[in-house]
Amino acid sequence: MKIIHKANVDAAFQSFLGQAVYMHAEATSSVFVRNFRVSLQEAVIAGEGSFRIGLRFDGHGWLRMEGLTHYEWDNQERLILAGFDDLGRMNVTLELGREPFPE
Repeated sequence: MKIIHKANVDAAFQSFLGQAVYMHAEATSSVFVRNFRVSLQEAVIAGEGSFRIGLRFDGHGWLRMEGLTHYEWDNQERLILAGFDDLGRMNVTLELGREPFPE
């Protein structure tokens, strides 16, 4: 994974706008969502070093995640964002793709 570069992550978000996407989100054992299908209408990334994102779905709701530090755009055109603490432990992850994620 690479350190988040806002312009790259924003470009990846833009490629998903107006489309049905599958989402995986997880936050330190307290939240787990897998293959939640939504229509992504808006995506915002803000911050420096430790980033936060806001995703708007179908005009009816938002997901906000913070503490994101790294990203990957894989060969299946899935965007994977993660947040790691000072010890290298993953605290939060968000994945977006056009196809369902493996169960």
